[in-house]
Formats: sequence, structure tokens, C-alpha cells
Amino acid sequence: MENIDKLRDKNVLITAGAQGIGESITRHFIDSGANVAIHYFSSAETANELVKYAKSKGLKAAAISGDLTKESDAIALVEKSVEALGGLNILINNAGSLVARKMLSEMEAEFWHKVMDINMTSMMFVTKAASPYLAKNENSSIVNLASLAGRKGGHPGSLVYSTSKGAILTFTRALSTELGSQGTRVNAVAPGLILGTSFHNTHTTKESAAATTAGIPIQRAGNAADVARAVLYLASEYDGFITGATLDINGGVYNM
Repeated sequence: MENIDKLRDKNVLITAGAQGIGESITRHFIDSGANVAIHYFSSAETANELVKYAKSKGLKAAAISGDLTKESDAIALVEKSVEALGGLNILINNAGSLVARKMLSEMEAEFWHKVMDINMTSMMFVTKAASPYLAKNENSSIVNLASLAGRKGGHPGSLVYSTSKGAILTFTRALSTELGSQGTRVNAVAPGLILGTSFHNTHTTKESAAATTAGIPIQRAGNAADVARAVLYLASEYDGFITGATLDINGGVYNM
């Protein structure tokens, strides 16, 4: 509880914060007393509901749309977030998508660049824009959403997605070194099978989910709250000693 109390009155920007894992992360921050800027691309209704929920608790909140593969939108998102909240303490880079399953033999350059831009380039754009504002605080924190696919390579058809998520692991380590001197810690989480989200509802069959779950040591799939709790821990320890780390959230199916 001591760490979570540190989130009270902190200003947090969550990309893709109105669907799936992002929605759960946003709700957990709100319940911890943090002010939230909720980025969305297509989930306007949920984003506005989350704003109402935050304001009902006396917190600052804003819902901001944008295509983060465009640097101008990423810059505008950060500037609007700072204006609405009064500053920025924590950035949660959650936006990302598999888009579709394509094998190497089917890969077109356009599709490759699209997925890399959604998952990796957008993260760079937002982080670059947010970094000067995070530096204004003595301590600040960034948490990036990677994936078990970035560790293991993913299932067939997820070549570019897995590659981009592996890049996020390296991005996190490199950025932790680069931003350490300004007082910003940078960590990542790598979720495994997290059911009940639009990602797996779209891209994972029931048969595949059941087969994957059978191989998980604790014999269950994860849920969005499992990831949100881990993200909040890394964020709430913002004045701590953990940086450049990736926390694996997969029920024990992969460990280092």
C-alpha cells in the first residue's frame, strides 16, 4: 500500500487507455488517486466514461484522441495532457496491435512498416514528446507494454508483431540508460496470454487459448487486472531503484 499511495495526485498519460489492458490500467490509476490523460483512437465512448469516473472521485482527467503513428498527433497528445493535468509524472506506453497474422511468405513491406509504426515508432514519438515534461520532476517513470511474443517469438503469423515487441524490450533498456540522469526510470511489462481483451478475442481462437492455457504452470490464463497491477507497481515505485527491467506476466510459462 505504501507504494500505491505514492500515486495519489500524480499525473499519468496512458496511451490506448480506453480498451482492454489499457482500460484496466486506467481504472487502477484512478482508484489509486492519480489524475489521468486517456489517449484513444477508436474507443471514444469508454474514454469519456473513464473521464466521468475519475472526475466523480475529484480527480483531473481528459480523453484525447490521436493517431500516434503521426508525430504531430503524438506531440499534440502530450501537450494536451500536460495542459489538462498540470504536468506529467508517469507515461504508460500501451498502444499496440498485431493487426493481422501474416507469415513471412505473405509479408509485404507496407504491412511490415504499418505494424512496426503502430507498436514501436508511435512509442518513440510519444516518449520523445513526453521526456522533457517528465524531466521537470525530480522523479518520474515510464512503463512500456511489451509481450511474451517479444521473448519467445510468438505464434505463427506474428512475425512482425513479435519483432516489434522484442524491439520494445531493447528500447526500454536503452532508454533507461539515456533518461536515468534526468530522474526518469524506464521499465517494461511482457504479458503472456491475457484473455478477455479485444486483442485475443480477435486474433486467438478458443482452441489455441485452451492449448496455451494447458501449458501454463498455474493452470489459468491471465486477465487485464494482472497486468494493470504490475504496471502500477513499476509506476508507483517511481523514486526507486528499478529501471531497465522487464517484468514477465505469464503464469510461469516463460522465465529467465
